[in-house]
Amino acid sequence: MGIFKLIVRRLLLGVVTLLVVSLAVFLLTNVLGDPIKRQLGRGALPDVVRARRAELGLDRPLATRYLEWVKGLVTGDPGVSFSNGMPVWDLVKDRINNSLFLMAISAAISIPLSLFLGAFAALWRDSWFDRVMSNQLLVLAAMPEFVVGSLLTVLLATNVWHVLPAVSRIRPGEPPWADVDGLVLPVLTLALAVTPHVGRTMRAAMIEVLESDYVEMARLKGLAERTVLWRHAFPNALGPTMQVIALNIAYLAGGVVIVEILFNFRGLGIVLLDAIPDANAPVVQFVAMFIATIYVVTNLFADVVTIIVTPRLRTRL
Repeated sequence: MGIFKLIVRRLLLGVVTLLVVSLAVFLLTNVLGDPIKRQLGRGALPDVVRARRAELGLDRPLATRYLEWVKGLVTGDPGVSFSNGMPVWDLVKDRINNSLFLMAISAAISIPLSLFLGAFAALWRDSWFDRVMSNQLLVLAAMPEFVVGSLLTVLLATNVWHVLPAVSRIRPGEPPWADVDGLVLPVLTLALAVTPHVGRTMRAAMIEVLESDYVEMARLKGLAERTVLWRHAFPNALGPTMQVIALNIAYLAGGVVIVEILFNFRGLGIVLLDAIPDANAPVVQFVAMFIATIYVVTNLFADVVTIIVTPRLRTRL
């Protein structure tokens, strides 16, 4: 019952957060520029500009347009692209699948890897493995994903070892796994962007748990070190790490945009890159709200999972 109340509270808070974000996104995208001038040019006749503005609904009050846009988001109709008159959902649905697939593969690789690296670094604290991993994770944590992606491209796709394609070769209508070779560099870039933060947090949490009284008591009872580590220490260290995992999964939603542009991956990044110069507000708004929704959902998921995997928190509900 306690977890159910927590979920309800977090859902209500998430809805309020998305409403605030939607208002900010709508107002900011309206200062991107005039899409009519971008389409027709500065020399367009006033009558043509007025007709085109009325056709796109830009002649209505700002508040009316915002309420209709929010209603469309809730009902699954996020509007029509200003550039080609195509429904936004039809324009982005395949790109969303590609981006979600790229995020899922990256998370499935990076999160278990970083948890185990952090756990073993804490278990072998001050050993050569711990020192090497800590230094390498610190270096990777300081590097933005576009720098990591550029270095990987130089190493694996151009000058040093030309073993992978430098760009993705997915054609329209193809699933993202149609070009497995082209997935390697984007996935590796995102995985290397997430692993350092989660791994360092897991190491710190694991060191704290291994020095706690209940772990010491478990050892005094004669339990095997493997049992102490995976049954008592690891679940309690996983709780604090879940928040960082959620933030990094949400970070993937934003980082994937940069990585997709870098490797020409047919995802939301390319859609956003095309929409911003054209002041195509409906597309930019939808992508921004999609990323914001991922942030809210992943943080809700992290709160619930943290309580489930942490025995001390479960007893307080």
